[in-house]
Amino acid sequence: MAITVPGKRFGKRLQHSKVFGHGIHKKANMFADLLITPLVDMFVIIVLFLMCNFSATGELLQMSKDIQLPEAVNTKEVEMAPVVMISNNEVIVSGTMIGRVEDLTREEYLNIPALEEKLRDMKKQYEDLHAAANDKEAFKGDVNIQANKDVQFKIVKRVMFSCATAGYANINFAVMAKGGPEDATPKTTAAAPTP
Repeated sequence: MAITVPGKRFGKRLQHSKVFGHGIHKKANMFADLLITPLVDMFVIIVLFLMCNFSATGELLQMSKDIQLPEAVNTKEVEMAPVVMISNNEVIVSGTMIGRVEDLTREEYLNIPALEEKLRDMKKQYEDLHAAANDKEAFKGDVNIQANKDVQFKIVKRVMFSCATAGYANINFAVMAKGGPEDATPKTTAAAPTP
């Protein structure tokens, strides 16, 4: 042990102080070591969390505040198909407004020409895409109707007729499964078109 000059001695905490210390100052190390192991652990946990919470089916129906779906007991899972949304104010197909319900109630025709045209365009796109991919799968003609439970049947009937005329004969209605809170997800129930 080295011999030191007698005098005031400061504790270890104050020895490196500018005021009380001996005036010897080490330069702070500017490079901190990066701890790889905790970083990798954190990323693994994030990936596992995202994998557990990922929905394999995806969101097939857009829930709108204007549409309250009816409840049904006999349901099946929603499948990927064009969606026709009928609220109290308007009819929408895949994000495109087709017409206002108020105007459609005044007309006496059974079909909705704008809806038929849009659905025929979507059918043609489907067939062209599958033809380009050399896929021989036949067009199924599935369509999901997401109607508010308070919409007049006259409008729903016209939408169904227009879907059937455009080649979409497999009509499914989006409903809420009747039961507990675990069943409160949108499902579909099949319906046959009535002319």
